[in-house]
Amino acid sequence: MTTFFAQPYDIAASGFYFEDQEGFEKQIGSVRNDYGQPVEEFEIQFIDGEAIDCALAKAWGINQANIIRCLEVLDEWEDHEKYSFIIAVGECGYSFDPDTVSADDYDVDIYNEDSLRDLAARFVEDGLFGDIPEPLRFYIDYDAIARDLSTDYAEVEIAGLRMVYRCG
Repeated sequence: MTTFFAQPYDIAASGFYFEDQEGFEKQIGSVRNDYGQPVEEFEIQFIDGEAIDCALAKAWGINQANIIRCLEVLDEWEDHEKYSFIIAVGECGYSFDPDTVSADDYDVDIYNEDSLRDLAARFVEDGLFGDIPEPLRFYIDYDAIARDLSTDYAEVEIAGLRMVYRCG
């Protein structure tokens, strides 16, 4: 379960923890400061949950206006969709509309490889450089291929998982 905290900007008020839309909506309208005035503005903070959800909340730029949709996305999307969004928005600079966002909106290629060198080896193995006889594979400079790949591909670590990606 993912836990958030709504921190009032009013220093004379106390915030509240919530885990879902119902908890947020139930408490948001009832917060009052020490003088009995309603509190209207909050900073939303990610407190506890899976590392992938923390990374998504950061890329999402959670705030009071978009937290409801973010909570829905955290429940609805599979991990591979979350990774795609995090890379597209957090690394590639794509923008998004929280009301209509879909993980399929982004042209991002993700490879579950630890490094560009590993991706180079995979490309050679998959035949992207043609049919290379087995005895010649020992002479391939994977580091040089990795340097060439670095013009279009980059490495990233999200929630403890290393991967290589390319923005379209």
